[in-house]
Amino acid sequence: MTPEDRYGLPLSTSSHEAASAYREGVDLMLAGWTGTAEALERAIATDPEFALAHIARARVHAFYQQGDLARSKAAIARELVAKGGTERERSHVEALALAIEGRLPEAIAAMRQHVETWPRDALVLSLPLGAFGLFAFSGMADHDRARHELCERVAQHYGEDWWFLTMSGWAMTENGDVARGRGVTERGFNLRRANAHAAHAVLHAMFEDGSIEEADRLVDDWIPSYDRAGILHGHIRWHQALGALEHGDAARALSIYADVLQPSVTQAPPLNVVTDSASLLWRLSAYGHTVPEALWRDADAAAQKLFPKSGLPFADVHMALFAAATQNHEALAARLAMIEQRLADGKLTAGPVVPAICRALLAFSDEDYAACVQTLAPVLADVVRIGGSHAQRELIEDTYIVALMRNGELPRARALLEARLHRRPSLRDTRWQAAAG
Repeated sequence: MTPEDRYGLPLSTSSHEAASAYREGVDLMLAGWTGTAEALERAIATDPEFALAHIARARVHAFYQQGDLARSKAAIARELVAKGGTERERSHVEALALAIEGRLPEAIAAMRQHVETWPRDALVLSLPLGAFGLFAFSGMADHDRARHELCERVAQHYGEDWWFLTMSGWAMTENGDVARGRGVTERGFNLRRANAHAAHAVLHAMFEDGSIEEADRLVDDWIPSYDRAGILHGHIRWHQALGALEHGDAARALSIYADVLQPSVTQAPPLNVVTDSASLLWRLSAYGHTVPEALWRDADAAAQKLFPKSGLPFADVHMALFAAATQNHEALAARLAMIEQRLADGKLTAGPVVPAICRALLAFSDEDYAACVQTLAPVLADVVRIGGSHAQRELIEDTYIVALMRNGELPRARALLEARLHRRPSLRDTRWQAAAG
């Protein structure tokens, strides 16, 4: 009997042991759980000719910015699948390899074509989903809608699958259908509690509907079951730190930062290391709390090693937070020069919003709030193009609102706050609204 993956798709391996290890590894990957790499390594060791195990392992390397290892494994997978893989497996390997190589337009096209033919190939379908997926980092202004529509098109093929419910529910939430999205995500979470992506997606829904205390309890109850080495462990606690800031509890947010988020202790992938640390420290400072300079310096030093050059707009914006907060004008000028060159060469898919945000952040840090407002106002609608989630991108709008208030433009600040409060309750926004009179 030909081995199959969990979704009933045939696997080109004669080893049922390798197939079992591969199924386990893919499920752990889709759940954001520890043990993923080890399970895939067992599959490879059992059957070194198993192309899909190699490409799945390559994807895990890519999560952790281990580019050389990821590309090497992808090359092996391409070679093996060309010799002994099915049409589906060749297409599967190619879509994942293109994503690993950072060839986003080609990867998106390959993914779309693949999913049309094999909609139950969950690993390929996972490529465009989530805050760090192909759609989010494509520069598309409608990536939230695109994820939701893609999930709707293939929903009939998944039913009550725990992974699909997790990701389709989150897509609903990010696309504005928060109540429905939360319900769908919670169904997936209840089917498999050992699923960090589901816990994370539920937290996003709770962020959007203002359930801050409930989110805090969820993390406290659930996080002990999740190893600190888990890919989302630190980021889930980051959500808890945002909840603390809703209550103005800077001490708790800093305690969470010291425990799991600062670069010297976190085990998160590089992109999470940089974005979680920079965004939390910036929020603390922008909200009027004191951030020890040493925290900024230490995190900036680590970030410079991880992202020394301009590349991913989402990372560039967070590197700008470090440069602005530490008053490293030279570093920001050098990064901006690279960003502007990519923009001029037509290689910056997110567009002019990226350099505009970087300049606005520096103006804010320099207490030139009028310049911050003037720079951000024309591009606020395009912030979505840098990728990430609503919760992550809200930092830019927060910066804009604080700049408005500090520049004495209270009616404009009130209008934005009223719009946000109409969408969801927020203790912080309520305080700001009162301050804006």
